[in-house]
Amino acid sequence: MRIGIAGAGAIGRSVAQELIDYGHKVLLIEHSVRHYEPQTVPDADWLLADACELAALQDAGLETCDVVIAATGDDKVNLTASLLAKTEFGVDRVVARVNDMRNQWLFNESWGVDLAVSAPAALVAAIEGAIDIGHVVRLMELRQGQVSLAKLTLPEGDLLVGRRVGELPLAENTALAVIIRESGIVIPQPDDALEAGDEMLFFTGGGLTNAVSALVRGAIKPAGEPAPPSAR
Repeated sequence: MRIGIAGAGAIGRSVAQELIDYGHKVLLIEHSVRHYEPQTVPDADWLLADACELAALQDAGLETCDVVIAATGDDKVNLTASLLAKTEFGVDRVVARVNDMRNQWLFNESWGVDLAVSAPAALVAAIEGAIDIGHVVRLMELRQGQVSLAKLTLPEGDLLVGRRVGELPLAENTALAVIIRESGIVIPQPDDALEAGDEMLFFTGGGLTNAVSALVRGAIKPAGEPAPPSAR
């Protein structure tokens, strides 16, 4: 697979090397002479050019790329490069870096972006996930927000501790994907009992649904009562 990366700063170079190690061909496009350092990723193709200029992208043969990653430190550049890659060169998959969380709403299909990756949002999610126990934490969104990945860590004394997975009152568009424990990863089965400290990862359609948030509030049938049909 040939992958074009706009921006050869620390992030762009790191991503490029990882992709090369996986066996992909990489083209690095860098506008700044200061960051144009082919010796840092010698197995990549390098181009000193502006990723926002149509002629430069034509010279780069961007239409031969299967994926384009807009990874510069400027959101305006990333949006422009994404739009050109998608509309002018028909690139199948465009991934864009979001530097300012306030601009994240712009990174969508209208600008040619298939997947937006926000470093600040990821950092916030990581911090929340590490310290916020007993609350639903949104980790990331997939397919332009159609699907969300969320985490809930069960504290000591939570009403869910000791209950079975099959008793969780989840909506039809929500699924408990995996449970992370000190002993390792658990693929949840209906009869598995939940334990304090369990990190529960959910996939849910759209934003965080009430079905997931309700777990925090202990919205579960008392012992002995049948679980709701959606949880069976």
